[in-house]
Amino acid sequence: MGRPLRAPAVALGNFDGVHRGHLALLELTRTRADSHDGDAGVVTFDPHPARFFSPNLAPPLIMPIERRIEMCAQAGMDFVLVEPFNKQTARMEAEDFVKGFLARDLGARNIVVGHDFHFGRGRRGDPTLLAALGDVLGIDVDVIPAVSVGGVPCSSTKIREFLLEGRVEGARLLLGRPFEMTGIVVEGDKRGRTIGFPTANIVPEGELMPRTGVYSAWAYLADEQGESETKRHPAAVNIGVNPTFAKTQQGPSLRVEAHLIDFVGNLYGKRLRLELLSRLRDERRFDDVAQLTAQIRQDLIRAKEHCK
Repeated sequence: MGRPLRAPAVALGNFDGVHRGHLALLELTRTRADSHDGDAGVVTFDPHPARFFSPNLAPPLIMPIERRIEMCAQAGMDFVLVEPFNKQTARMEAEDFVKGFLARDLGARNIVVGHDFHFGRGRRGDPTLLAALGDVLGIDVDVIPAVSVGGVPCSSTKIREFLLEGRVEGARLLLGRPFEMTGIVVEGDKRGRTIGFPTANIVPEGELMPRTGVYSAWAYLADEQGESETKRHPAAVNIGVNPTFAKTQQGPSLRVEAHLIDFVGNLYGKRLRLELLSRLRDERRFDDVAQLTAQIRQDLIRAKEHCK
């Protein structure tokens, strides 16, 4: 920020996905900061603690850390501190984290956490301990209860479950916006253009890949400077291995290919963000190109309808 923090109100957590539950924390953090003309911000960790302790078992992240920072800023945060989660962090006692880091180093005046927040060595710290320490240190502590949407608990775990099942509408309900995939457009097999449906192939920046299949989506393009997304197009997105042509590939791997409806132009090297709206169908192998192109036409009609 270029200046010392001013009586900060701080939200603590991992904020993977920045979903509706997280937004409730950020909204209250902003309110608490505004009540005494202070700064509102987030303290989060990278890598995710689960990745540190069990790298082979940790779930894929919904959103890269860079995008999490952007979305916290969009939600009204003045600062986002990304603390490294390492051996030293893992060994830190809960009391030392609060007294040393939050109170002494940050000068936190307010702390906001979710009901299931744990911290410190052995995850011994919880909202009850945090509130007790806050009383001693003169820090106001707010604990946000569980947030549900339509009776469904709002959590990163549930969002991952929805996405791995291909239920992007469920993920959208809990996120408060469509799940997104972003990446630079790279060269593919260029087979789509030969059958009249050119596709933009992206290498996703995030880790989480939804269930294979064909999806309707909004595709957002950055401007010429790559700084802002000024244009969007309805699109059909295929996540899979392109089984109709897989027999000609060496070791087919999962791909993300988007056909932007009514778009004309060169996308190579550009950053593309895809917001998945609905799952249209399973990916399947067709007996010939004619069957494939007929199905693609139907997919595009449905995708365009979902983007109205």
